[in-house]
Amino acid sequence: MEFSEMMERAMRVRKRYAEVETEKYGAQWTNEELALGFVGDVGDLVKLIMAVNGRRGIENAREKLEHELADCLWSVLVLADAHAIDLERAFARTMAELEKRLNAHD
Repeated sequence: MEFSEMMERAMRVRKRYAEVETEKYGAQWTNEELALGFVGDVGDLVKLIMAVNGRRGIENAREKLEHELADCLWSVLVLADAHAIDLERAFARTMAELEKRLNAHD
């Protein structure tokens, strides 16, 4: 799947969540609430990484880790869109900066 397809799909899912949130709570989540949800997902991610590496007992940890990594990626895509960040461009620029720093150590 291309990055643009991932972004489009993430936004379709976000739109559907916004509809559900509006039905249940009278309004869709704010950007701050989306970020707080992401923080919760990151906490779950850490627990699953610990489990996959033998430090916690969670059944089906690897399968759950795959899900949680994808869930965290979805959150990052949604937060980038919510803040008008071209994540594909930002990623490419950041990787170039990191590579430049690393190459300076050679």
